[in-house]
Amino acid sequence: MTLNINSQTILNKVPIELVKPKTAVDRSEITRMEKVPTEIFPSIDEGAEYVANCLEEEIKRSQQQNSRFVMALGTGNSLTPVFNELIQRHKKGALSFHNVWVFNAYEFFPLNCDSKNRSINQLRQRFLDHVDIKPEHIFSPDGEMAQDRMLHHCREYEQRIHDCGGLDVALLGIGRIGNVAANEPGSTVTSTTRLILNERTTREEMTLSFGTGEQVPPCSVTMGLATILAARKIFIAAWGEEKAAIIRQTVEGPITDAIPASFLQTHNDTQVVLDISSASRLTRLIHPWLVTSCQWDDKLVRSALVWLCQVTGKPILKLTNKDYNENGLSELLALYGSAYNANIKIFNDLQHTITGWPGGKPNDDDKYRPERAWPFPKRVVVFSPHPDDDVISMGGTLRRLVQQGHDVHVAYQTSGNIAVADEEVARFMHFINGFNQLFGNDEDQVIKNKYKEIKSFLADKQEGDLDTRDVLTIKGLIRRGEARTACTFNNIPLNHVHFLDMPFYESGRIEKKPVGEEDVRIIAELLDSIQPHQIYVAGDLADPHGTHRKCTEAVFAAISAAKKKGAAWLDECRVWMYRGAWAEWEIENIEMCVPMSPEELTAKRYAILKHQSQMESAPFLGNDERLFWQRAEDRNHATAKMYDDLGLACYEAMEAFVEYIPV
Repeated sequence: MTLNINSQTILNKVPIELVKPKTAVDRSEITRMEKVPTEIFPSIDEGAEYVANCLEEEIKRSQQQNSRFVMALGTGNSLTPVFNELIQRHKKGALSFHNVWVFNAYEFFPLNCDSKNRSINQLRQRFLDHVDIKPEHIFSPDGEMAQDRMLHHCREYEQRIHDCGGLDVALLGIGRIGNVAANEPGSTVTSTTRLILNERTTREEMTLSFGTGEQVPPCSVTMGLATILAARKIFIAAWGEEKAAIIRQTVEGPITDAIPASFLQTHNDTQVVLDISSASRLTRLIHPWLVTSCQWDDKLVRSALVWLCQVTGKPILKLTNKDYNENGLSELLALYGSAYNANIKIFNDLQHTITGWPGGKPNDDDKYRPERAWPFPKRVVVFSPHPDDDVISMGGTLRRLVQQGHDVHVAYQTSGNIAVADEEVARFMHFINGFNQLFGNDEDQVIKNKYKEIKSFLADKQEGDLDTRDVLTIKGLIRRGEARTACTFNNIPLNHVHFLDMPFYESGRIEKKPVGEEDVRIIAELLDSIQPHQIYVAGDLADPHGTHRKCTEAVFAAISAAKKKGAAWLDECRVWMYRGAWAEWEIENIEMCVPMSPEELTAKRYAILKHQSQMESAPFLGNDERLFWQRAEDRNHATAKMYDDLGLACYEAMEAFVEYIPV
């Protein structure tokens, strides 16, 4: 079972020399914009293995010298792969931690004796409880400390680090706003351990990291930047597209207290360790022509010209030889002979991505269309991680596929039950109970008893408590009903609506179980039964709680298995990746773009609004205060504007797709 989504969905085939330069001279050239040494790996596992190798070497060296090894550890999700790798080495007897001393990088405040969300508990669960670090060698700030004693406590924590000989290594993640540990924007380079108020984004990240839904306290006691920068070596681990923007600011941007992680540029032995997704905004990957000579292919040329249009503020067909020369693209003039030739080539490439026939136009020349004319009609499967991602992400395309006569199936991969508020359950239970009283003479004892039981549970439920299986079932039913209503609105037959309820999701928590063979089997059986000509799958890998990523892993694993078995249907099947409420494909990567009229965009909005539980009360709207339909419309408008700004056709809105080639 292949589950390696990071390396499989890289849209530009990144030349290996940009990731792993052959010589020191090559590295110096391609990393000229990077102010912190940065290592990029094809996958998270390879990056985690690299960090673990470095730590193992350092720990064993200290053991040979009969000295203690002092570490500062963060607790975020980015460090879990590294912890897992270290745990495996310990279990195999290859690595002991008997001389390791650990200082927790931060703890929440205020805490009481009943508080469940503790940073040190998370660190124990993910790492400390699985290795042989002595309990007396583990230290953490005290979140229960009285506030009037906190200053003294922080000084004691600093002194304890000093008494241990200082930090040998700090192993930390990085937040989406550039926070390191809990050092928020505004933290100074001279800051030491102290009490700090957490930004809302940081608190949301911490809550997601715990996976319970219980909000973390508003403050943290955190190691300061000066404390962290005093470590002899620092490792920063970051994975996934959601970290790409802040990584670029940290590694290539100016030093500023608005991005606390940027102070790492002042340290003489820091390494930032990334997978390709988190590194995707670094200059050497996104704009390699600015740092080295390139091997130009069509996609890289398109990327360069789109960038040049943005830099000059011109549409493609108005770019001149001077524009190319003044912005470091003279290589393209040599390759194409003139700006005009390059402009025409890329203009036509982008124009050919636009189609009003996402399933292909029958009886028509499809030479320059992104989809084939035949077979027609096509059997289509749209995979939706949650029961509304289909309409949020590609509602206009979905509706058009149906209208153009294709045989469309929608497969909802998870129940989405944790994203339903308790008041929705109460509302539906009131209805069922009232229905029983009015039409059943209050005689259905199952309804009466279950109503009382659930009403009592919700009344006593505390923040962070997990729902009972009955409550989760009701929440799942609510979302099923909404999905069916939206499908009916889009004229999709209900026998073409599939609820897969993949097991990995059913943890009752935000944090999900790993994708397993049963998840992949469910996907594989559906595909074998339908044998589609088109598959649409979520490519939105930056969603805050990771469900999209895992759902897509399962689909790709099922496709890979079908390919290995020689499934005949796969020979005529194309796989298209869409994006959802969180991001859009970069225009240079788009391979199919489906325009929408104002009326079609309104119909898409109506389909999204059928998911009533996900409107104002949806638990995972995040920092963005726009509702899902607003995000979707703004994204579709922005995609259309990108095409318009490049001098292409001007539409009301557009939905974009990238083709996935099974490996």
